Amino acid sequence: MNQKPKALILVNTGTPDKPTVSAVRKYLFQFLNDKRVIDIPWLFRKLLVNLIIVPFRAPKSTKLYQQLWTENGSPLLIHLQKLTKKVEQIIGKQYDVYGAMRYGNPAFRELLNSLQEKKYEEIVIMPLFPQYATSTTESVADIVNQVLPKWKKQPNIHFVRQFYNHAAFIQSFTKRIAAYEPQTYDHIIFSYHGLPLRHVDKMHPGIKSETCPCVEELPVHGQYCYKATTYHTSRLMARELNLSKEDYTTSYQSRLSKNWLRPFTDETLIELAKEGKKRILIAAPAFVADCLETTIELGNDYKELFKQHGGEKLEMVESLNDSDDWAKAISMIIEK
Repeated sequence: MNQKPKALILVNTGTPDKPTVSAVRKYLFQFLNDKRVIDIPWLFRKLLVNLIIVPFRAPKSTKLYQQLWTENGSPLLIHLQKLTKKVEQIIGKQYDVYGAMRYGNPAFRELLNSLQEKKYEEIVIMPLFPQYATSTTESVADIVNQVLPKWKKQPNIHFVRQFYNHAAFIQSFTKRIAAYEPQTYDHIIFSYHGLPLRHVDKMHPGIKSETCPCVEELPVHGQYCYKATTYHTSRLMARELNLSKEDYTTSYQSRLSKNWLRPFTDETLIELAKEGKKRILIAAPAFVADCLETTIELGNDYKELFKQHGGEKLEMVESLNDSDDWAKAISMIIEK
């Protein structure tokens, strides 16, 4: 019988087991076949993903993962493992702390299934996505809704849907940014993972994301609007860093088409370079751990892009990863 009545599960997106074509292909099959990620009818999704996207994308993605990989393995997994241990050191008297991935290993579904025998009274599930989105947070919730009803005894489940405005998250991330002396740069970019416009439009029917007032405020209909919460994250961090509106820009990266949230980070960088901005500091507050989108896309690809258009220095702020401040922030977030 387990001695601790509670469990905490930290869930991130996922990573291939190895930086090989076969391992990356397996990971992409699982990731892209999720109806929350590509929300089109089942048959079309299967044909698109399995016959077109994955066969062509796997070799290219493998080369990127090979750049990202370390001698200890996937950085995303390493950070999760270290973070889990640090959080348990803080709250271990009350909680058993676990780390899992929505896609790949350690698999969230398998972990959740294994916890039935431990008979916890309470399970807190914290997807490591500051801003709610159906393609990330809700995908984790889908697994919970599929697994838990099969249990003989139902524990109390607490699901952290988002934490973009929690003071502990804002302060830990801005402390990271402040270490780079943002006042010495010409401009700051807060870059978030992009989303298809249709994902955002679903969160407030009748109001299109292009004209959504969430850019300037956070109305009731915007509480779970990804665009609203990203802009508000930027505002909160800007206030903490004493930045004026002219000092920073909110933008979106990793797009797959033009019908995604704007402004695009790469186009924003080009415009800033044309305006004569030479030194740019870029932070990615949608990612609490460094991965392909931060280390490779922002740290390598966009750095070269900025220099090609006249910029001199593009510096990427290291994410929270497994920092002590982030571990403490998690313990404060789950107290609610």
